Amino acid sequence: MPHRKKSNINITPVQLAPEFQFALSVDCVIFGYDRGVLKVLLIESDLDPYKGQWSLLGDLMRPDENLDQASHRILRERTGLTDMFLEQVKTFSSIDRHPAGRVITTAYFALVNVKDYQLKKLDHNLHWHVVSDIQTLAFDHKEILYQSLDALRKKIQEEPVIFNLLEKKFSMRDLQQVFEQILGIELDRRNFRKKIFSTGLLKDEDEMEKQVNHRPGKLYSFNQETYEQIRQKSFVGFRF
Repeated sequence: MPHRKKSNINITPVQLAPEFQFALSVDCVIFGYDRGVLKVLLIESDLDPYKGQWSLLGDLMRPDENLDQASHRILRERTGLTDMFLEQVKTFSSIDRHPAGRVITTAYFALVNVKDYQLKKLDHNLHWHVVSDIQTLAFDHKEILYQSLDALRKKIQEEPVIFNLLEKKFSMRDLQQVFEQILGIELDRRNFRKKIFSTGLLKDEDEMEKQVNHRPGKLYSFNQETYEQIRQKSFVGFRF
């Protein structure tokens, strides 16, 4: 009896049957930092059975796009936001995750300074929500949110992406607070400052905070030039 080759889409011409056809989408977890708390940008769903619930910003990937292009388009069209840090997180493929049918989505997280952007509101209201206050989200978006948060926690300890959440000039208080908000822990002030200063990535702006309800602190900025010089050979990240 002749041996029958097993089907392999990578080596055998295949015509997709209807049961193999599905949609690909991108969902964006947009993190922002504002007034000492970590927030995420959500949009109100009008799709049954989740009508009225909050959801992440997402859309189907178009035939002429790759995933990265789709993520940038979604951010631009839905919010007006451009030129921001984006990181691919994971693909979510539960069979019944979307009521429209089989939709496989890839999640990205983005980092923005809330004060830097005026959100463009289209057909739905966009609102910033405190991450720690979120109880439920539409679809499987709560799972996507918290897996993206886990990815962010790892990323900020490997690369200095956290500065995307801050204003150009910031205090050590602000920097420590945003680390604490993301990591979900309280950091020792003295050890934190020692570790941050040891990287050489902060530039002293020779300015002080103004109009704050606490003792004004010195202002710093992220030294991109120094980072470019050390990242290939000596930068080991922020380990807390």
